[in-house]
Amino acid sequence: MAKVLLVTGAGRGIGAATARLAGQRGYAVCVNYKSREEDAKRVVAEIEASGGRALAVRADVSLDEEVVRMFDACDRQLGVLAGLVNNAGVVELQSRLEAIDTARLQRVFATNVFGAFGCAREAVRRMSTKHGGAGGAIVNVSSAAARLGSAGEYVDYAASKGALETFTIGLAREVAQEGIRVNAVRPGFIYTEMHASGGEPGRVDRVKESVPMKRGGDPEEVARAILWLLSDEASFTTGAFVDVTGGR
Repeated sequence: MAKVLLVTGAGRGIGAATARLAGQRGYAVCVNYKSREEDAKRVVAEIEASGGRALAVRADVSLDEEVVRMFDACDRQLGVLAGLVNNAGVVELQSRLEAIDTARLQRVFATNVFGAFGCAREAVRRMSTKHGGAGGAIVNVSSAAARLGSAGEYVDYAASKGALETFTIGLAREVAQEGIRVNAVRPGFIYTEMHASGGEPGRVDRVKESVPMKRGGDPEEVARAILWLLSDEASFTTGAFVDVTGGR
């Protein structure tokens, strides 16, 4: 039976690339989306067309009741959970700190931090041997911004990813004896639609000269790192971070 993987924010970008690659590698994939239903259904269709199983589930991961409902739907329709990719994330318009208010911070942290906590909680309840589970793996999608700070653009987003990284280390140690590995990837400048959400669709091309490899990355390059961390090839890896940044 195929292992079941839940990927949040999987309608586009890194999440969609991860869901597709997971489907190709034999996972049954729960494709989470918040508002981009057609995109999520397209990812599901692509997985099914290649012979895999997939399910699209709408849920706002910042809302606890929707997180619980999503995991319950995954249980019913796909089976026993084996992995979680906390990919859902938001960024607001580029800004210096002076223009960032508490409402913006609450929006960013609600998805990027609280959402990851809620999804990880539901995954641990299902996968931990302490609760009768068979173990599994969690991969959190952080950002190079967590260690670089994103000054003048997204210090709030960077701070939310810093919190996610601290959570990664703590949870990895908390559940290490319960059959669950917890790791993170740090994407750098990747060609996704998130940059448009920040007000600069062409941001990667503007900044790519600051990357030692002198180019932006593709979502599929991040997805391959995520799938490695989920796999048995990473069986002795937990609390670790894989930078997918072109050397930046």
